Amino acid sequence: MTSPLLREPRHRVSPRARLMWQVTALVEGAVTIGVLLLVGLAVDAVDVRWWMVVAAAVAVLVWVAVVPQWRYAVHRWEVTETAVHTQTGWWAREQRIAPLSRIQTVDRAEGAVARLFGLATVTVTTASAAGALEIDGLDRRQAVALVAELTARADAVEGDAT
Repeated sequence: MTSPLLREPRHRVSPRARLMWQVTALVEGAVTIGVLLLVGLAVDAVDVRWWMVVAAAVAVLVWVAVVPQWRYAVHRWEVTETAVHTQTGWWAREQRIAPLSRIQTVDRAEGAVARLFGLATVTVTTASAAGALEIDGLDRRQAVALVAELTARADAVEGDAT
């Protein structure tokens, strides 16, 4: 007997998530290049050549241009009548489904960079050893509504979420 193919969740994260991921990657890359330059200048034992800095800068620019677009194409989420379904990743994809009856907590977080873009992360914690499901890059208002919806739905399901 063959099993049906698991379809992708219906909803994408906010398009602003791409820009947030690009800015984050650019800042992280700039810090890395800055540390490379500082170490090269401050430590005589480390020989940092100009081409190493250029190679690092090119790698950062490629990362900033490619990875956020790729992540946006992959990251999806959906809430059905019975479960929360997420798909994440950029190189390796992961699909996770958590039955509403297994939800223990639903949290919303807004980091400093996410707040600048009006975005938030919703985390759905279950009793699973695989850990919580995260939906990163949601519009802030959508995240607030999703937390309220999941909390109400999980509360309405009989059982103790274990």
